[in-house]
Amino acid sequence: MGFLGFIKGFSSVYRAKPRIRAYPSFCLHGHCYIQCRTFSHFKDHDDSVLPVLIVGAGPVGLVLSILLTKLGESIIIIIIIYNFNALISRIKCSVLEKSKSFSHHPQAHFINNRSMEVFHKLDGLAEEIQRSQPPVDLWRKFVYCTSLTGPVLGSVDHMQPQDFEKVVSPVCVAHFSQYKLIRLLLKKLEDLNFLICKPEGLNDEPFRGGELLMGHECVKINATGQSVNVTASHLKEGKYTERNISCNILVGTDGAASTIRKLAGIELRGEKDLQKLVSVHFLSRDLGQYLLNVRPGMLFFIFNTEAIGVLVAHDLKQGEFVLQMPFYPPQQSLDDFSPETCKQLILKLVGQELSDIDVIDIKPWVMHAEVAEKFVSCDNRIILAGDAAHRFPPAGGFGMNTGIQDAHNLAWKIAAFVKGIAPSSILHTYETERRPIAIFNTALSVQNFRAAMAVPATLGLDPTIANSVHQTITDGIGSILPSGLQRAVLDGIFTIGRAQLSEFLLNEKNLLGSSRLAKLRHLFEEGKSLQLQFPAEDLGFRIKCIYPSNSTKFIFYLSGFSYLEGALIPDSDSVRAQVPPTGRRRDYIPSSDPGSRLPHMNVRMLSNSFSEACISTLDLLPGDKVEFLLFIAPLEKSYHLAVAALKVAEEFKVSVKVCILWPTDTVKGAETRSKTALAPWENFIDVAEAKKSSNSFSWWSMCQMTDKGAILVRPDEHIAWRAKSSIDDDPFLEMKRVFSAILKVNI
Repeated sequence: MGFLGFIKGFSSVYRAKPRIRAYPSFCLHGHCYIQCRTFSHFKDHDDSVLPVLIVGAGPVGLVLSILLTKLGESIIIIIIIYNFNALISRIKCSVLEKSKSFSHHPQAHFINNRSMEVFHKLDGLAEEIQRSQPPVDLWRKFVYCTSLTGPVLGSVDHMQPQDFEKVVSPVCVAHFSQYKLIRLLLKKLEDLNFLICKPEGLNDEPFRGGELLMGHECVKINATGQSVNVTASHLKEGKYTERNISCNILVGTDGAASTIRKLAGIELRGEKDLQKLVSVHFLSRDLGQYLLNVRPGMLFFIFNTEAIGVLVAHDLKQGEFVLQMPFYPPQQSLDDFSPETCKQLILKLVGQELSDIDVIDIKPWVMHAEVAEKFVSCDNRIILAGDAAHRFPPAGGFGMNTGIQDAHNLAWKIAAFVKGIAPSSILHTYETERRPIAIFNTALSVQNFRAAMAVPATLGLDPTIANSVHQTITDGIGSILPSGLQRAVLDGIFTIGRAQLSEFLLNEKNLLGSSRLAKLRHLFEEGKSLQLQFPAEDLGFRIKCIYPSNSTKFIFYLSGFSYLEGALIPDSDSVRAQVPPTGRRRDYIPSSDPGSRLPHMNVRMLSNSFSEACISTLDLLPGDKVEFLLFIAPLEKSYHLAVAALKVAEEFKVSVKVCILWPTDTVKGAETRSKTALAPWENFIDVAEAKKSSNSFSWWSMCQMTDKGAILVRPDEHIAWRAKSSIDDDPFLEMKRVFSAILKVNI
């Protein structure tokens, strides 16, 4: 990474004098020796066994590989600078991708707040995305119309003023196509010395970690003892060649049709075949320029007598679009959607001639709402993440975002296991925490999809009726008809249905049309149409879910917003009343409940040189090592608790940093007082609240606690434990209990 990269990576947190000596009792004769306990069941010295193999190089697999590669990075460089006699390496991982090249199809495009917070820690990736994305005014709206140049039925602005004020998060949401995101992620991997390899350039040497192998398809897995043996097939010199790879942990991030999931024998549960669609990726700078000047938006829902479709405007300046249209096989086939036919459909939806339509790709796809029955299997050796673990409707952009947050939850746990900090049971907490979130997000995305269908239903085009008609023709009485006649009947019924969208009927002077338009306006005003943002569910999640054994549907309730169990210690004060989800936007309310994402507040670093440097509380965790963060106030009992935490951390061989949060008006002498109270430990940081106004909540008030309490935060910025008041019992025994429970270490 280099010295400048080191400084860049730490600039957000260690602007003050960095305190890196986490284990002072191991300092002998002026030389510091960092020790690392390794659990005996992990093959850490066998070079033929790769610690982590990731299958699938989509956004989730790439983010996980970056997070794992970065973990421990700072320690390596500190060792080099200070000549420490220790060897703590990065987490070695390699990635297999069955495709020979990366797709240029835009695919997912909405990145929510929590994912942007994860990207913020990847050497400023969030800031790169924000610089590269289209201006927000070009994509903040969903537009409903009879054609892109015709009457507007309504529009919904999905951005609110607080979305730009960075009150609840240090970053904002983004609109950025998946293939562009993958380019940036690959660049981050290359900066970490990852090699991107084609099959023809490989030899038969064991993987050393840090390779992304294109054109490699996993065809067989066999979990035995302490490792997983993977057989990958690739084309080399015109012949398919198989290669065996042995790894300690296999992570399947290989998408909705996951090979790893199938080979591991893991079933999906939920709703299949919600909708079949055809996706048309095309370019038209003329259309982009028109919409940019006249009718900017992210999604355009178009309903007219000749065609119906949803246009996703990925980039108006570049004129890049994806058109989604309903698809009804077997009466319709993909051959019915030739490039020329698609051009004609696009023109019908646009409402005027365009001379520069360039159809890039045409793909059918099926919408599902399913979650894998388990995320972790084979004695915690095989793990699923992203679309391999859950398949959502695209409504609300939950798919890629949930997968990125899967990777963020998983990375520090894999690192803790590989580094010998925790046993393999820490990996099972990934399923305990993330599967309920996937179940909830599946249900919420289905609910949002149903809300999207409410618009055509209000216009007299109920999609459930269309699907029933199609099913009757396919499987019912219509199945006795010849295929050509089935097609003619289906087309005829759909043509009659679309006639309700005629200008003669759909206008204010027509009694029925006026009534429908009034209902449509009410739908938009009440927030009952398709939603884009879900701040409460995005920045926090606390789900209780039940899966009846005799049902394919999930029953769930929202009971606050955080992980309920896993690598954390819940407390009785965090229990909230259960309420069903509404499917509408709800504001995020900061919480210090165990399992919640750490609330964001800007704080000022206290040091002689950088007294004005402000960062987010989320940035106090480094992101490149397995380190916990303990928030305390500058009180005597709290300092005693911090000393106990540092002693226990030394025993558990895990890093803990103490953050002393000072009230704005009492910061004089802060650093000296903390240094004296915490001696000989130096892994602490003094900060003060950077309030925007005198009316702003204090940190402890925002967390609904007093300053006598304490908050312990995990490496993934989720709260692992809290004490709402001072610890009266032995703080050392309490912190020993806490770390034992979080890391799943028996004491």
